[in-house]
Amino acid sequence: MANHKSAIKRIRANATKRLRNRYQAKTTRNAIKKLRGMNSKAEATELYRKVSSMLDRLAKKNVIHKNKAANNKSKLAKFVSKLS
Repeated sequence: MANHKSAIKRIRANATKRLRNRYQAKTTRNAIKKLRGMNSKAEATELYRKVSSMLDRLAKKNVIHKNKAANNKSKLAKFVSKLS
């Protein structure tokens, strides 16, 4: 167990950040699944813009790797473009 005041504070801060990161990552994953299940190109295009922004934000904060975000965006863009 941590003995220094700053270490105890760091543990609390890390726990808070971990919960926030998990929430945002899970929300993004759910949005990706929702996007993959769509059939309408207009709705999918609108949701793609939001999902793309979410992925960029997660990559910027180092919650996910920047290449993973880029790969997901690329695959989703391909999927949306194939819809009719």
